[in-house]
Amino acid sequence: MDPGPFERIDLHTHSTCSDGTLAPAALVALAATRQVQLLALTDHDTTAGCAEARAACHTLGIEFLEGMELTALWGECEVHIVALAIRREDPGLQQHAATVRALRAERVHRIAARLTEAGLDGESLAAGAFGLSTVPTRTHLARALLAAGHAKDLQAAFDQWLGRARPGYVAPEWPDVATSVAAVLGAGGTAVLAHPHRYKLSNTALRELCAQFKAAGGAALEVSIAGMSPDSQARMAQLARRFDLAGSIGSDFHEPGLPWRPLGRFAKLPEAVRSVTARLGLGPANVEKQ
Repeated sequence: MDPGPFERIDLHTHSTCSDGTLAPAALVALAATRQVQLLALTDHDTTAGCAEARAACHTLGIEFLEGMELTALWGECEVHIVALAIRREDPGLQQHAATVRALRAERVHRIAARLTEAGLDGESLAAGAFGLSTVPTRTHLARALLAAGHAKDLQAAFDQWLGRARPGYVAPEWPDVATSVAAVLGAGGTAVLAHPHRYKLSNTALRELCAQFKAAGGAALEVSIAGMSPDSQARMAQLARRFDLAGSIGSDFHEPGLPWRPLGRFAKLPEAVRSVTARLGLGPANVEKQ
């Protein structure tokens, strides 16, 4: 379906302010070359790059949405919630994000301690992760492992060291879904369940997650995202229709070298799925006011 007045949008991207490899302005410049007309910067648990991205979008004629990707827990499953059209400086949202960032930092130190027990220089690896970002993630630790020669690529770092049941695994401890959605709503934003097809949940559990997300005030889920198979898209579209959730689209862009996550390139929304942009009532004249 037509996502609104924009032919090409991307509502899920990451910069160096979290675990992306491009600075916000560089990300926007790439978006311009990809002819993106509406862009949201959704770094993990921070809005630090939004001012820079907004200024770059203004210069290049791209409409911009303030965003963030919040990290949450549903039972024992880590899930992500993309917050769109937020009031960036909202105290409640910023306090929520600061709490998660503190949990992230603590987790990195705990992982580093486990890696030390496994015979690696965990302190040096943690320093490497913090040197890459003020919002350290396991991806930053994976990059530090790669730089130190302990893995051949990022996936191998997770498979050998950081994944579940691996030497450096530490279970996440994040706020729950309802608390996270409430933080988004408190900042005037729209909550989107990010990449639901990636969660290792049964169909029944995924339906229950969507039901609870909707009950908490969630408004949309990602139905079209880079790398999603046609079968997964059909399943996500069915969930969107079943729970009256709008469809969001994005690349989950992190770096230019990942061909399966190209900025601004993915399938259109399926029929009978309303775009989250339509639910937001966005148009070229009013996006910049967000």
